[in-house]
Amino acid sequence: MEPLVLLNALATRLLFVLHSLVGVWRVTEVKKEPLYWLLALLNLLLVLETALTLKFKRGRGYKWFSPAIFLYLISIVPSLWLLEMHHETQYCSSQSEGKPQNTSSRDDFNQTLLSGEQTNGGDDLIETAKVFVNNLSTVCEKVWTLGLHQTFLLMLIIGRWLLPIGGGITRDQLSQLLLMFVGTAADLLEFTSETLEEQNVRNSPELVYAILAVWTWSMLQFPLDLAVQHVVCPSSVLARGFSSLFFCQYSSDLWNIGISVFIQDGPFLVVRLILMAYFKVINQMLVFFAVKNFLIVALQLYRLVVLAMAVRASLQNQSEDRKRRDNCSGQPVEIGLLPRTWENDSKEDCAIPLQPSPVTSDDCPPVP
Repeated sequence: MEPLVLLNALATRLLFVLHSLVGVWRVTEVKKEPLYWLLALLNLLLVLETALTLKFKRGRGYKWFSPAIFLYLISIVPSLWLLEMHHETQYCSSQSEGKPQNTSSRDDFNQTLLSGEQTNGGDDLIETAKVFVNNLSTVCEKVWTLGLHQTFLLMLIIGRWLLPIGGGITRDQLSQLLLMFVGTAADLLEFTSETLEEQNVRNSPELVYAILAVWTWSMLQFPLDLAVQHVVCPSSVLARGFSSLFFCQYSSDLWNIGISVFIQDGPFLVVRLILMAYFKVINQMLVFFAVKNFLIVALQLYRLVVLAMAVRASLQNQSEDRKRRDNCSGQPVEIGLLPRTWENDSKEDCAIPLQPSPVTSDDCPPVP
């Protein structure tokens, strides 16, 4: 096993576990219930996946799917759900109320640092860590939740970059996938921050559940590598008809269209239309992003039609070429003085041109 592959595999999964534990810690702080630490047990799945990957794949990834990313989603998404559903998440204390507390905490932290410089003991280091954690606890709950959302999306991109690639994906394809992830992460962050900030949305727990469900559904595109996989079509696919050639030749494009229409832009458009039409939540940014989602869905469907027309045109050209060959080889041959010579000449004259052309009687030599 290569040392660099082993280091990347272990370091990335360790970052996933640490970030998940931060989310669980934040839930226990907000809910004031130590039983929520049981959510940390979800990381055992990631530990098991790490052991199996190191043993059977030597740290390398899989061809179509990333189990590490998927298990990271399982470990962190429940914590984000609980934080978003907490009733204090939608409110932040005013600056006038929070300023004295933050000032006193900062003074305590500076005081601890000064004492730590005078006596470099282990107890002082622990006290400094405690004060630092207390300062983090005084941060507004809304800011904490937004920060976890942001770091969560960054961890998905950086983690997918650091994870060793499998045998079915090249570095060029990985770079394309990461660029797609950056744009997707921006849309996801905007979707949650924009919709959940509305007071009418917060007053309806069912609507919050629906928005979080759509957000979770859209996260399923991150473990998949199908959007950049290019399949080499065998020659036998041509004889199977339109469907086989279409799905084989444009598999990556079809996955991109399916992800956009059914996993991201399509569900986002439905949620935004419901907010505007039923709940009367209308603002400039909501309308803009709803129009953006509609345009993306329309363009993706237009691209689907273009690809289908290209495959149909290719099949028609092949059918015309086949008919031309049949017409040239099916001329009646009469026995003459030099049958062998005529046969050789006819084969040369009936050669198929490089560009397709309509079949006429002039394509084949006259019968002697």
